[in-house]
Amino acid sequence: MTNKLRALLRRDLTTFIQKNFCELNPETEFVLNWHIELIADRLEQCRLGRIKRLIINIPPRSLKSHCVSVAFVAWLLGHNPSEQIICASYGQDLADKHALDCRSTMASAWYQEVFSTRLSPQRQAVSEFMTTQNGVRLATSVGGVLTGRGARFIIIDDPLKPDEAVSDSRRQSVNDWYDNTLCSRLNDKRTGCIILIMQRLHEDDLTGHVQKSGSWEILRLPAIAEEDEEHVIVSPYGVRTVRRSGGEALDPRREPLEILELLRGALGEYNFAGQYQ
Repeated sequence: MTNKLRALLRRDLTTFIQKNFCELNPETEFVLNWHIELIADRLEQCRLGRIKRLIINIPPRSLKSHCVSVAFVAWLLGHNPSEQIICASYGQDLADKHALDCRSTMASAWYQEVFSTRLSPQRQAVSEFMTTQNGVRLATSVGGVLTGRGARFIIIDDPLKPDEAVSDSRRQSVNDWYDNTLCSRLNDKRTGCIILIMQRLHEDDLTGHVQKSGSWEILRLPAIAEEDEEHVIVSPYGVRTVRRSGGEALDPRREPLEILELLRGALGEYNFAGQYQ
């Protein structure tokens, strides 16, 4: 690895996300789209303490889990080996899959060439692993017990299954768990950061629920733009503005409008509007 690439992987989260994806998925082409750069910008603002409550609403299969639960967590621990992080998803199997990818990243030769962070040999369980500087990544399912646990970053990635969104009791259970268990796990309520990334599933899903109290930065990226959009992206390369016209697909190289219309027909208008819009 050249010194230039090593420095870029330390400074630019987008480049780090791309490298991480290609290492974990060598048979899959990585298609860089502006929405990944935009997500990386907002996540970096979280790392720097400029955003403390972030919601990202984005359609399925947009690399959201890779960007947030895998690459960003490894990036956080790379920059601060003592970081404390809790990651929650709707099921433990899914949470463990993200944790395994993150742990594999941090154990890789290329990561260790970029960052000095090392995994602790004393604790390397998938659901909870540590660094030699006592940094922690804890993976849990929504509803899991977190008594005695705390973190500076809480990441909630898909807290609700699409087929559970119609259940009032299940949605209420997720919202109650956030209110009564998860949000109290921040080590410092003033400086701690909560990131919620999900597809919208119901008006009273967790995104709708948390907006009723507190101030959140919201990044909403529908599969098909409902109006003209303008997004400012800050990166080590400078500041640029991305404009998307109403009716334009989010990532036309990967999911052009004709594919999205097929999905609309298969899912039905209500489900498509919730999950993709």
